[in-house]
Amino acid sequence: MSFHGQGLVGVNLRSSAYLMARSSGGKPSDRIQDIISLPSSSTMTKTLAVFGATGRQGSSVINNVLADPELSQIFNVRAITRDADSDKAKKLKAMGVEVVSGDANDPASLDTALRDVHTVFAMTAPAFGPDAFEVQFNSVKNIADAAVAQGVEYIIFSTLPSIVDISGGKYKAVIPFDAKAKGEEYIRTLPIKSAFVSLGYFMDNFQSQPFLAPRPSDDGSWVMVRHTSPNEVLPFIDAHADTGKFVTAILAEPDKFNGKRVCAAASLHTIEEVAAILAKTTGKKIVFKVVSEEEMRATLPDFAADIFIDAFNYGNEYGYFGPGTAELVAEGAKLARGRLTTFEEYQEKHPLQLEDTLAGTWRPGGE
Repeated sequence: MSFHGQGLVGVNLRSSAYLMARSSGGKPSDRIQDIISLPSSSTMTKTLAVFGATGRQGSSVINNVLADPELSQIFNVRAITRDADSDKAKKLKAMGVEVVSGDANDPASLDTALRDVHTVFAMTAPAFGPDAFEVQFNSVKNIADAAVAQGVEYIIFSTLPSIVDISGGKYKAVIPFDAKAKGEEYIRTLPIKSAFVSLGYFMDNFQSQPFLAPRPSDDGSWVMVRHTSPNEVLPFIDAHADTGKFVTAILAEPDKFNGKRVCAAASLHTIEEVAAILAKTTGKKIVFKVVSEEEMRATLPDFAADIFIDAFNYGNEYGYFGPGTAELVAEGAKLARGRLTTFEEYQEKHPLQLEDTLAGTWRPGGE
């Protein structure tokens, strides 16, 4: 995308003001955006940069934009991926998508990847280990800083609720959630328009995280265990198909969603309902069983056990999105640009192969 006349001046002014604030040690403020007004580019084709383009979220955004009669005429899509030569990246190129290399942990690569971009969809994969929070937060910060420095007008970030804040510090181990929440908080301080999508529980988590799937029992049945209430409800989303339906809603009405957070899920189900749906779609007898926290911990990978135990406890006590989760899910579903996939529909289309989960390896969610 190219800028003409005052448009280029406006972008340079805003970027320069932001960079001066950073270099002087000051905190960039919304005041910069209030002072500098950019001209409308509605008559120009805009570039939408999508992070995580070969993963579930990013590919969903790309597919939904390309399939949208209105938005496909407004936006050229630029896929940003760490490996621009991967098979998935090549498939995107074959679809007519511009593919560029970019790594959230390499700020220099982001300056190039975000050049002449109007809108960014940003997401980050979960990190683990002693520096997990800093690694994940810094990846958000790097993307956001590069976006502002390059004069990007709008950023849509895939966020999650702050479990440590909602629980008043009771549950502190769910770093993949809290790092994203801190990233959202940081973006809100920057001189850039922004909106946020907070995704529910991925419908393919039982495939990608096989330790969460039902396990075989001596009597021939399969048992799904949790140490929390069978009445705990989870908001489910088909991340690959439906993430883009929420993001395109924002792209279609950016001013309406500026500064807003959309909770993205199709519906809520209790764990017992989940077990019943999995039984129906697999043809197996699946039952739900409440176990002790110690027994639950023994089923989880050592490096992530604290995360999952705290996440389950938090969800059971406060709700996935915090207080008012049911209302937030209902409100968000109404905003989606297109019909959402139900949990049962997803499982019918992608039935869980229970035997395969026994030897399955973890593919971390969030990508």
